[in-house]
Amino acid sequence: MKRRIVSMMLVAAMGTALLAGCGENTANSSTAETSNDTAKEDTAPVTETADTDAETGTSDEGKVLNIYCWNEEFKSRLTDHYPGYTEVDATTGTIGDVTVKWNITPSDDMAYQNNLDAALLKQSDAAADDKIDIFLVEADYALKYVDTDYTMAVTDLGITDEDLSKQYQYTKDVVTNSDGVLKGLSWQGCPGVLFYNRDAAKAVLGSDDPAEVQNYVKDWDTFNDTAKKMKDAGYTITSSVNDTYRVYSNNVSSKWVVDGKINIDDNIMKWVDDSKELVDAGETGTYELWSDDWKKGFYPEGNVFCYFGPAWLVNFSMAADTEGSIGYNGGWGATEGPQGFFWGGTWICAATGTDNQSLVKDILLQMTTNDDVMREIIEKDDDFVNNQDVIVEMADSSYASKILGGQNPLGIYNEGVSKLDLSNLSSYDQGCNEEFQHAMKNYFEGSATKEEALDLFYKSVLEKYPELTY
Repeated sequence: MKRRIVSMMLVAAMGTALLAGCGENTANSSTAETSNDTAKEDTAPVTETADTDAETGTSDEGKVLNIYCWNEEFKSRLTDHYPGYTEVDATTGTIGDVTVKWNITPSDDMAYQNNLDAALLKQSDAAADDKIDIFLVEADYALKYVDTDYTMAVTDLGITDEDLSKQYQYTKDVVTNSDGVLKGLSWQGCPGVLFYNRDAAKAVLGSDDPAEVQNYVKDWDTFNDTAKKMKDAGYTITSSVNDTYRVYSNNVSSKWVVDGKINIDDNIMKWVDDSKELVDAGETGTYELWSDDWKKGFYPEGNVFCYFGPAWLVNFSMAADTEGSIGYNGGWGATEGPQGFFWGGTWICAATGTDNQSLVKDILLQMTTNDDVMREIIEKDDDFVNNQDVIVEMADSSYASKILGGQNPLGIYNEGVSKLDLSNLSSYDQGCNEEFQHAMKNYFEGSATKEEALDLFYKSVLEKYPELTY
């Protein structure tokens, strides 16, 4: 098993700077003041323990639950919504008589994956209280882990298809291994939409109504025409060319690697050509995602019309908790945009060797299938949850997002998630996407021709994946 995961980790070693999964900031947006006390009283976690599992050689009598993740998002969800969780301090909590230990390592420069990999390689020899019980993965590198023996099948925890019947299929596809075995679950779906500056929409387009704004961004030709209108009015259409990359790359017709050869899809090249025109016209920038310059558009003086992303982007990454920001003042709106897409998401995986199988099972069920918990997460956290029935119910309710000016965006998100096609995902996606954006920046900024930038891309990918050709 060690040889298998070492091989997978070496092949799939990938950077994350441009692809941060669920934002950088702690979410604190709230559109309702629904208390969690009732749910915590009415729904008790599983407390019984099981005997030693004959197949895995693991017991179910652990006193320490070790959770590995890259930011505070899942910790905040568990703290706020899991029945019976008590926070002790920043890295410790309790569930009954079980101590919960949080091992949080930022994703920057592969730090999280490197830390997780090192711990997994020691898993079989680790003391019971030191073993990883739960770890989190993102879509961009999920296959790296679910295609190894270090992740448990959810069926081995006793979770059934019926338990998961309300979840969106794509969220299960992301963490299904090459043998068709489901190895993780998520509480959220991450369909992407276009978040637009309401003031800019009213000033330039004459309306901030989502349906009206959609008419100006309904396809890429129309979107690019609108960019000219925004430029004339003193706005850039997006902060950076990188804002649209995910939309184009999620709508490809082929994989990054075909028969061992690097393959650049036509829609990726359309992104290059469209982006170059926008940059040359001064209608967008070339800033790196998460950079200070990229973030200026979160504030009115930044004069940026729109960003693309899922619910977590506006909640975690667009300064919605900062006084004076557009989000703080409820100044964003949401509409479909030119194409449907998804971005990121967080999946919970049970680590093989856990001695807390009953508790791990209950956490997975409570946090990803409990209707009441799902409603709480929508109302308190403005998140899009992984429950089709609850989403349909809440889309037709009085729920309103303060950040989005009182708009209920759930129907728009739901429309996008129904169009997702994950058939072209591969274990090479993160590395190829990252290096392609890095290389093309040289072209956009005029320091390289398109051909030179492509050559740089190929060489960079071959350094990561020497087994490939082009």
